[in-house]
Amino acid sequence: MPSPASSFLVASLVTALASGFMTHPSGGHFSTALNAKQTISVEDVLANPKWPDEWPFSPADLRRQDEMDDSMFYSVPRFCYHVDEKAISALTEYYAREFPKVAEAKEGEEKPAVLDICASHVSHFPKDVDDYTGRRVALGMNEEELKDNDQVDEFVVKDLNADPTLPFEDNSFDIITNVVSIDYLSSPLEICKEIARVLRPGGTAMFALSNRCFPSKAISLWLQTNDLEHVFIVGSFFHYSGAFQKASGEEIGPNPKWMGGQSTNEAYLSVVRASVDK
Repeated sequence: MPSPASSFLVASLVTALASGFMTHPSGGHFSTALNAKQTISVEDVLANPKWPDEWPFSPADLRRQDEMDDSMFYSVPRFCYHVDEKAISALTEYYAREFPKVAEAKEGEEKPAVLDICASHVSHFPKDVDDYTGRRVALGMNEEELKDNDQVDEFVVKDLNADPTLPFEDNSFDIITNVVSIDYLSSPLEICKEIARVLRPGGTAMFALSNRCFPSKAISLWLQTNDLEHVFIVGSFFHYSGAFQKASGEEIGPNPKWMGGQSTNEAYLSVVRASVDK
């Protein structure tokens, strides 16, 4: 049986926010400052949230259908893309636009260091990424895939569900990316705290979300909620870590199409991002 938090989130944001708020079981509200006649976009979801005082999700929300050792599931390399090619192109264009901004903000210091977590054989970085980034590291589950990733300088094989600590020193990176994999992490709060620890002051985490997943490995909360709610959930991970500034969401895939809170676009992709509060 789903927990009160997941039962609460299972309703579409479009319906739940009809009166301008989403009611939490505790009696609090997740406020978005929207009214019933407005169309809710990815950008709206995190525009003006008011969070419950405490973490609203239970252990049951973070469990998965398949709780077998992830190393078995990921033991066979998958040299493929897990989202639509147009979505991939949109993400690469997003990185090409946003990574240089981080470099510019460093004002002549060393180029930004980038960590891609839950990575595979490709990190979707632009071809000219060398021009405006320095050290690039991929952390993932399959060594064969990671060895084939020519967009990074080094890689680490690690199961973040078995141990949600990042094997890096404090203040090691300026950008941390995660591509359509946050829904597979069973300790998202701990992961966000670790991301904050290894980010340098001014550093940014960028999580890309799609409308596709391996259902058996996604957390229960994700499977019971829609695409707009996913944006809200990921924003809450940043918030409850207590280590980030306000998160924002942006739909970057081409030709947005929505039915209620669910994207019907094969190339749907959004980015939820937040800067570390250091």
